[in-house]
Amino acid sequence: MGGEGQDETIDFLRHAAFEGVDPGAVETVTTHISAVLIGGDRAVKLKRAVRLGYVDFSTPERRLAACERELELNRRTAPALYRRARRIVRGPTGALALDSEGPLVDAVVEMARFEGEGLFDQMAIDGTLTASLMTRLARHIAAFHVRLPADHGAKGAAVMAAVLDINEGALSTTTVFPADEVAAFNRRFRAALAAHGPLLDRRGEAGKVRRCHGDLHLRNICLVDGEPTLFDCLEFDEAMATTDILYDLAFLLMDLWHRGLEEAANLVLNRYLDEIDESDGLPLLPFLMAVRAAVRAHVSATRAAEGGAGAAGAIGEARAYFDLALDLLEPRAPRLVAVGGLSGSGKSTVAAAISPEIGPPPGARIVSSDRLRKRLFAVPVETRLPVECYTADVSQRVYDEMIGSAERIARLGHGVVADGVFDRASERRRIAAAAAVAGVPFTGLWLTAPTERLLERVARRTGDASDATTDVVREQVARAREPVEWRVLPSEASIEIVAERARRLIDGL
Repeated sequence: MGGEGQDETIDFLRHAAFEGVDPGAVETVTTHISAVLIGGDRAVKLKRAVRLGYVDFSTPERRLAACERELELNRRTAPALYRRARRIVRGPTGALALDSEGPLVDAVVEMARFEGEGLFDQMAIDGTLTASLMTRLARHIAAFHVRLPADHGAKGAAVMAAVLDINEGALSTTTVFPADEVAAFNRRFRAALAAHGPLLDRRGEAGKVRRCHGDLHLRNICLVDGEPTLFDCLEFDEAMATTDILYDLAFLLMDLWHRGLEEAANLVLNRYLDEIDESDGLPLLPFLMAVRAAVRAHVSATRAAEGGAGAAGAIGEARAYFDLALDLLEPRAPRLVAVGGLSGSGKSTVAAAISPEIGPPPGARIVSSDRLRKRLFAVPVETRLPVECYTADVSQRVYDEMIGSAERIARLGHGVVADGVFDRASERRRIAAAAAVAGVPFTGLWLTAPTERLLERVARRTGDASDATTDVVREQVARAREPVEWRVLPSEASIEIVAERARRLIDGL
């Protein structure tokens, strides 16, 4: 279970690290670099005595240093989980002891225990990753990234080149993929790096390279007191974890995409960008997600080479990540879609449903008039604004910003969905013109529903970005004229049916 010579340490920990717990009831979970023992109210994490191409835990001193650094780094995001680093020594009688005098044998990180069903990878399997939960997660990640100091000496392209070096070295030692396939794979990534290098370097110069989490996938996120909590960051390689903040986010986006949770990935991206505007980096995301998939491919291939009962599964997993990485590198054409309609017609719901398929992964940036208005007045999106924030002049500013943002993002080669009422012909003409200026295809969708349905939907809203009331709906109905130049989409059916009809209209079917 541990690395070579660590069976004694693991047996000792079962008895000594879990006061009042039957040693036979202590569970052990093993990865390629760690063994985690879980019992009672705690868990202890042991570094396996391994030396791999990207990590060296071969000596007790290295493992102790890694434990101390792990404690320091993870307390940035999960102080309630990480308790202390503990030394395991050889006592005067030859027996092992915790935090005593004697030659160092090993080290562990002691953590508070949390239940497995609170792990986000298990929640993904259970189908319990709600939109509210993913919104809070995105906000936590954004707040974490904002707090990190910039590494102004870092060159963004060089950072990613080092990751490709590691991938190439690891893939060269595995037998899961034919050599010619690996060579073509590596060429694709080097070409993509060359294309994105200037933007990566500009972001590095702008301070976007920081000492991040480094291992931000669903298995390293859990609920603590009901809040999404990032834990188990990459502690053993400062260079590998010092990277563009969007590469940090890309691991989570790729993990969601890999699991078929494209809508959740798109939601996380949009709520993250609501908090910190990293729109300039959108052209990088398919590449960064592909690199993350490539990393998982080589890790799974390495695990397959170790043999054992899980080898066949690891081979299949390696192939799935390998294919995903190549798919993410495939070009996708950008486009701009506007979703309009009176309040209560389902614009935001439809926009969220179709966005994952608009433009390159992980789908379109949604520019929403409701959210932009809240940002304009510097209030949380759930805060209701007073009526004076809805004057014609304010609405003009909001639409100026929405249309300008849509054009800027489309120019970058990314997908955009503009979500607003668009009940004035001038606004519809302007958003269509923005697509033309950006040189991307445009589709305008106009959602309709009977007045009583609009009123019903608006009346039952709570904690929504929109401040529309039933009185607002009645005013809109009184002045509305159906915009015949856009494609009309009735929205009374289920969201699945309406979204599929929207996709067909976008595709011109």
